[in-house]
Amino acid sequence: MTFQQHVDLKPFNTFNLSAQANQFVVARSVSDIQQLITDGVFKNQRTLVLGGGSNILLTGSFDGLVIKLEIKGITVVYENEDEVILKVGAGENWHDLVMYCVSHDWGGIENLSLIPGTAGAAPMQNIGAYGVEIKNVIEEVEVIHIDTGKVSSFENAACEFGYRESIFKQKEKGKYIISSITLRLTKKNHRYAMEYGAISDTMKQLGIDKPSVKGISDAVIHIRKSKLPDPAKIGNAGSFFKNPSVSNEEYTLLQQVYPTIPGFSSDSNHTKIPAAWLIEQCGWKGKTFDSIGVHPLQALVIVNYGGGDGRKIWQLALDIQSSVKEKFNIMLQPEVNVI
Repeated sequence: MTFQQHVDLKPFNTFNLSAQANQFVVARSVSDIQQLITDGVFKNQRTLVLGGGSNILLTGSFDGLVIKLEIKGITVVYENEDEVILKVGAGENWHDLVMYCVSHDWGGIENLSLIPGTAGAAPMQNIGAYGVEIKNVIEEVEVIHIDTGKVSSFENAACEFGYRESIFKQKEKGKYIISSITLRLTKKNHRYAMEYGAISDTMKQLGIDKPSVKGISDAVIHIRKSKLPDPAKIGNAGSFFKNPSVSNEEYTLLQQVYPTIPGFSSDSNHTKIPAAWLIEQCGWKGKTFDSIGVHPLQALVIVNYGGGDGRKIWQLALDIQSSVKEKFNIMLQPEVNVI
């Protein structure tokens, strides 16, 4: 491993923000991480582990060591006529992995096409889109304990998955580095998720008559490209806030004041409200402030049009949060990790 000094992190975060790392190193294997632990690097300074940099907001330089995780590899652990179990290195690009599975007609993650980031970050925040979450296919998550270097695994239930949550973001935060994930995917009798969003209509629009792994993936990619900015062109971290959940009673009261407020059941006692709708009702959609703003097509996405400042983006997020709280008495929670 080669340690670099004073590295600009702009190429390593999808907000395309300049922020200097005091030290920077690329880890390409479990043994690389264990070596860092043995050398005491984790104990002697602040550390930040980066995957695809797609779910972070850098608000300034990082006075410590940034570890770029690039553990690669896609291995078939087991397969039969019905299913296949894959072990995937944490540094694999998530969308490339989805495309690899789609090309083999392996079902289960096609709805998660075009989500930026790496495989290792997927279980950390239980990525989800269009009615599917990664928890639906996770068998286990392999981790390295930061204090000891010991490799162990969390089975699905032990990951304590929730809405954009997992044990790795909550009570075990900062204790482990995810080194690989294991997925169970279908080879036939696929269970297609087409109820959410405009997947069925988009498939018809694309001339896809019959549901298939590739057809759903194509539809999701089409929808995402039409609504969401490409981080390679406009800096962003995707959805900045989670969709809030309120009690059914609170939702009924909100409906009396705002009859068009959308909502969908999250469980028998709670209703989830699209954060984008709340933000749009507060007048933020399409607003720009110098080089940053709220995307004109998707109010849930805060963007850096070029040369933006992470602290100003965070202040914009706080202003949005405050206005939604004032108007609807709902406190939006960031989905993005603020560093």
